[in-house]
Amino acid sequence: MARRKLIAGNWKMNGDLAALTELDGIAAAAAANPDVDVAVAVPATLIAPAHARVPGLSIGAEDIHAADKGAHTGCVSAAMVKEAGASFTLVGHSERRADQHETDADVKGKAAAARRNGIAAILCVGETLGERDVGDAEAVVTAQIAGSLPDGAAADWLSIAYEPVWAIGTGRTPTVADIAAMHGAIRTKLRSIIGAEADAMRLLYGGSVTPDNAQELLGASDVDGALVGGASLTAAKFLPIIAAAAKIQSTG
Repeated sequence: MARRKLIAGNWKMNGDLAALTELDGIAAAAAANPDVDVAVAVPATLIAPAHARVPGLSIGAEDIHAADKGAHTGCVSAAMVKEAGASFTLVGHSERRADQHETDADVKGKAAAARRNGIAAILCVGETLGERDVGDAEAVVTAQIAGSLPDGAAADWLSIAYEPVWAIGTGRTPTVADIAAMHGAIRTKLRSIIGAEADAMRLLYGGSVTPDNAQELLGASDVDGALVGGASLTAAKFLPIIAAAAKIQSTG
């Protein structure tokens, strides 16, 4: 099944109002490559000004709370980020699973909140280096899928991002064969849970994606796009990744 490529940026805890000028070039590239979906998740403080600056670009949140409102100091709800202009959110990023000790159940609740409030979600899964070294990578990732996948999971609002923890921000990446194998295992697990809908769901790769390796990574079997960290902070580095996806999409 042919699936549109999705290139999503994740600014993490970076950026300020001055940095939003980078979105001008990213939005222009998105408009110039209509066969590829482009999105950028920014810190919560930048969602509203980012959306106002580039209303044609999909702007997202980096996280949300599972509850719609309540006594959760310092958190933001799906309804709040949607009102600010977000059309999607990340959930379950490995840095939150590790640093904030989020469980699969927490991630599932956040994904459900996104759907309940009418925004899309990119659900992140991935193994540590230790888990890969002992041969448990696929078992760990497919267990995360089983535990994190929300009810009603469907391709029109949910994507999965495979991000090996040991490859994020390190400059290290799995081999193309390793990525293809993991995406195949994820697809198989999704089919066992949601049936034929799994064939329409986009699987993204995340972990030290750069202009230099984008063509190779995006060309791997069952890779439908990328979740890009550091290289999404500037248009100069993000645009070649979008171009790589467009080239593959046009020849696919």
